[in-house]
Amino acid sequence: MKVLIIKLTSMGDLMHALPALTDAAKAFPGIEFDWVVDEAFAEVPKWHPNVRKVITTSHRRWKKSAWQTLTGGELRQFYRELNLDDYDAVIDMQNNLKSALVSKLRRGPVYGLDKDSCRERPAHLAYQYPLSVNPQQHAVDRMRQILSQALDYPLPKTPAKYAANFSKYPLPELEFALPERYLMFVHNASWLTKLWPINFWQQLVFQARAEGYAVLLPCGNNEEYLRAQQIASVDPMAFALPRLGLNDIAAIMHHAVGAVCSDTGLAHLAAVAGTPALTLYGATDTALIGTYGKHQQHLVSEFNCAPCYKRKCPLPASRNGEPLCMTEMTPEMVWHGLQPLLAAQ
Repeated sequence: MKVLIIKLTSMGDLMHALPALTDAAKAFPGIEFDWVVDEAFAEVPKWHPNVRKVITTSHRRWKKSAWQTLTGGELRQFYRELNLDDYDAVIDMQNNLKSALVSKLRRGPVYGLDKDSCRERPAHLAYQYPLSVNPQQHAVDRMRQILSQALDYPLPKTPAKYAANFSKYPLPELEFALPERYLMFVHNASWLTKLWPINFWQQLVFQARAEGYAVLLPCGNNEEYLRAQQIASVDPMAFALPRLGLNDIAAIMHHAVGAVCSDTGLAHLAAVAGTPALTLYGATDTALIGTYGKHQQHLVSEFNCAPCYKRKCPLPASRNGEPLCMTEMTPEMVWHGLQPLLAAQ
């Protein structure tokens, strides 16, 4: 069997789909998937052993230079590649307007969520085979249900398995030797309301160093690198990692003893890698998008207004939109929550 998956972004959402492919591979041994994904996250689908080919889009770049995209041939090349192979099923597992547009460019019928289940209307109009899935459940469960309905196999009752094997990825060459025992501190996030204060991260570095752990801090851009350097400045065995590819970060995360994470894509990478991790939540809801898997724990704000899903804190006491709910979670609370995960290793 050969199946085309359409799921473009974002990093964590892509990882949430991996267990569904594992289910399908158990139901149909030898099944192969091709996957349409944004070029920024092209590594993620390849982590699953049943993914044969990745077809990339670049919606942000195409939107910024629409005329060049239309006249330069890139869109025509994407259309040809999208329709090059025949598939037993084509399934949109993202079900928003961007993925619906890609679904319309694919010749032939497409499976996708119906109007009561899809994330963005009128995306459901792009699908010839509508599926009904309760949107008020965790993303991993939604993805597993979508694929089981589309391919018509019983939904497994077994725990979700990502099936990624990061031990095959070599560790990247860095300007320093990787320590033997290190923790990953995923300090960055795309929303201000997901960020834990820098001085709290610094205090957590002291806690980790007192227990003999080195600390590595990943980053995705220059601003995050500067933030990582500021956190790492308090101890010579805390290191701000340079900007690395996802495969490199995956290899480093796989070898980490544990991790403390903001609510961001790399927190879900810890789950995929099987690295014990404590993830901090304030503005967002763990029931829908919390890290999912073995040795994954959540520390959730008890503020009455959480989760608010706001990118800036609206409370009068907030300074420049910084989240008050995240300051409620002290370094002592975080370290206390992490210790049982480290002890389980």
